Amino acid sequence: MADTKKYFTTKELKKHNTREDLWISIQGKVYDVTNWVNDHPGGELPLLNLAGQDVTDAFVAFHPGSAWKYLDRFFVGYLKDFQVSEASQDYRRLSNEFSKLGMFEKKGHITFFSLCFMAMLFTISVGGVFWSKSMWVHLACGGLMGFLWIQSGWIGHDSGHYQIMTGRGYNRFVQILTGNCLTGLSIGWWKWNHNAHHISCNSLDFDPDLQHIPFFAVSSSFFNSLTSCFYDRKMTFDKVSRFLVSYQHWTFYPVMCFARFNLFAQTIILLTSKRKVPNRFQEIAGVLVFWIWYPLLVSCLPSWTERLMFVFSSLVVTGLQHLQFTLNHWSTDVYVGPPCGNDWFEKQTKGTLDIACPSWMDWFHGGLQFQVEHHLFPRLPRCHFRKIAPLVRDLCKKHNLPYNSVSFWEANKKTIATLSTAALQARDLTNPVPKNLVWEALNTFG
Repeated sequence: MADTKKYFTTKELKKHNTREDLWISIQGKVYDVTNWVNDHPGGELPLLNLAGQDVTDAFVAFHPGSAWKYLDRFFVGYLKDFQVSEASQDYRRLSNEFSKLGMFEKKGHITFFSLCFMAMLFTISVGGVFWSKSMWVHLACGGLMGFLWIQSGWIGHDSGHYQIMTGRGYNRFVQILTGNCLTGLSIGWWKWNHNAHHISCNSLDFDPDLQHIPFFAVSSSFFNSLTSCFYDRKMTFDKVSRFLVSYQHWTFYPVMCFARFNLFAQTIILLTSKRKVPNRFQEIAGVLVFWIWYPLLVSCLPSWTERLMFVFSSLVVTGLQHLQFTLNHWSTDVYVGPPCGNDWFEKQTKGTLDIACPSWMDWFHGGLQFQVEHHLFPRLPRCHFRKIAPLVRDLCKKHNLPYNSVSFWEANKKTIATLSTAALQARDLTNPVPKNLVWEALNTFG
């Protein structure tokens, strides 16, 4: 009986890398997912960014075992020259071990404690506004509201990566409640942005978490006016950008205090755009809830001074969360170009940084202090990160890959050093006048 199996080479696979003709390979099998792009639960970008490649490691990272059975309907043949690196083999083996131990399903009680803590923060913050006449109590209540937004962010993050509740309906309810209703940020926007970030970790033109021109540039490569493949626009490095980037190591912390405004804007832009947004009505309704209750709460304060202080303290405290997002990636390796499925393990470890902290601080960091572990195993509940960290560290050592882990203070120093380096390079473009020793001293360590 003739062998009817179809075989393709890696070179042939690479030709199918467009929205109209999109193939991928998983475990040596080739799948035509052209008609699946618009229906992919993780959005279109992960498939488009890895089109025409072997995506086994990314598939393992983001999909539960139950997802494998859905692949057969897309099957078109086999990859003739299929190869697996030793690092990928070890990564898949470790992921399989975690699966056998049931770690992806064991979520602990973090969600319950977090929701109770959030309810307490909300009650105290709102109660303080109504039941106290002290300006300082109102200021503190604004800070507590900021802590509430931080914890809401961690819950929204967890619920976007895996089910934190017993069913999808409950999980969706928690997403809308903690994201849209409590913080004013669309969980749909977050998933669109965050999935792209995970797939293309630290790619300057594909990872939206690094694309903050004109305010920040973590690499001089941005001086070439790269095109953002996420926002589909050119990130023009003009005179305004050069000026702002030249002082970015000074403006970094002040901007982080008000970074929430950017997220509000991104939410509004997405929900009012023509882009396909799943459950758009839910998303809009949830955001409207926030823009009703929060301004009403602020309006109950006795004076405009206290209202501004309340909002300011909320934003400043929440800035700590935005700060952590930058510490985890901005001082690590970056690159230009699309992500590559064949070096998944390598790219994730090189582009992430852990924040070393005692276990009693885990609640504050929301699990993202174990950024290396989270990027390698995004479906793994955060209660397991501290346990698996030594295994990940050993695996990195075995394959001569960096395992970046520093204290919170050191992470800040590394990030400022990265921004300072790029700032000085930008200044060289705008200020060719010879620099004296005083200028060097101020700006090298500034």
